[in-house]
Amino acid sequence: MKELPIDTRNLFRPLQGKLIELLKSLDADDWNRQTVAKQWKVKDVVSHILDTQLRVLSLQRDGYYGEQPPEINEYEDLVRWLNQLNSEWVKATQRLSPQTLILLLESIGDLVSNHYASLHPWDEALFPVAWAGESTSYNWMHLAREYTEYWHHQQQIRDAVNKQGIMSREFFYPVMSTFFQALPHTFRNTVAEKDTVIEARITSEAGGSWYLIKTADGWTLELEASSSPSAIVTIPIKISWILFSKSVRPHEIIDEVEIKGDEHLAKKVLEMVSVIA
Repeated sequence: MKELPIDTRNLFRPLQGKLIELLKSLDADDWNRQTVAKQWKVKDVVSHILDTQLRVLSLQRDGYYGEQPPEINEYEDLVRWLNQLNSEWVKATQRLSPQTLILLLESIGDLVSNHYASLHPWDEALFPVAWAGESTSYNWMHLAREYTEYWHHQQQIRDAVNKQGIMSREFFYPVMSTFFQALPHTFRNTVAEKDTVIEARITSEAGGSWYLIKTADGWTLELEASSSPSAIVTIPIKISWILFSKSVRPHEIIDEVEIKGDEHLAKKVLEMVSVIA
């Protein structure tokens, strides 16, 4: 089998272990702390993680569509419907204790990881990764998208309770590699000369550089470039995942970002959103 651009298949199980370890360490006050997801506290995020995993098993593994979506004519319709589902679940699970949420997550974690491991990475995915501009996606990209969701919700909890542990290169770098798959789509209407290079840097050893290159057919994402960048934007690791998951917007963090070269192109990078939002 040919090499995968991003391979997250072996990361779900250890990330699940870190989640359960984290949740068991929380006290009563921790469960009520506010997260960067402005409408959700820690317990709400945990409930959402459980909802997501149950949906993976029911819909993706078992093919059970218990609730039919409304007519989806455009991307915003999908966002509204998913936000409604998320809100309904979080409200309903307010009656569940933290201990019960942990018990449920422990009981299904391996089942979810096993399902992901069963998917052939080069088969067509059940759902496309719309925020990357894809109308169809391979399973490897679908799994990478699922991994970023699982990672960033756990990181929201860790950030709220000031407990680190998944900002390492092992867990963080695949998140950024997946997030940046949205960069060509972000620039799809941006005009530039052929061979223009934009470098996006995430600080620290867990980060790296990604290069957006203008070709005759559009924009393409690469891990290296043969010519000097026209614009370089350096984003601190601590705000990168919050920015690209839309918990903050570019104007709120612009003073923390370093920009060199073409300011218009560099600032466009900050508009990338790599979640359904």
